Amino acid sequence: MFSFHPASAADLETLVALRIAALRDSLERVGRFTPQRARARFVDSFRPEHTRLIHVGDALAGCVAFVPREQAREIEHFYLDPAYQGAGLGAAVLAALLAEADAAGREVRLTVLRESPANRFYARFGFEEVGREGVDVFYRRMACNKSTA
Repeated sequence: MFSFHPASAADLETLVALRIAALRDSLERVGRFTPQRARARFVDSFRPEHTRLIHVGDALAGCVAFVPREQAREIEHFYLDPAYQGAGLGAAVLAALLAEADAAGREVRLTVLRESPANRFYARFGFEEVGREGVDVFYRRMACNKSTA
């Protein structure tokens, strides 16, 4: 259904445009959308070495950064092109990331905009709210140990 490909610094502008397309509605709902702010937020935290491009066939459908932390993995910049939203791609990508984290015994953390439909999405996957600050909601999901030892 999808495949991951490594990102590079050369992907920056394409991914900025993807971020704006994916988040514009949610950012406008909380009064935080300007193209300059959307670009700056991505540029300031884009780390190609942790970012994966999400392809469906040959098409770029999205991206996600899966950043290793000491005791966790953090999901950042998980954006799907609006043309690929609502068809199960996000769920399939998230399931793959959670399986990686579970295999490593790591919890997963992420931050979501408070008015985003993504809040309901992550709750379906066992994420629990652990805090709020401004327009951000912080979540975590503990590692699931599936061993039968």
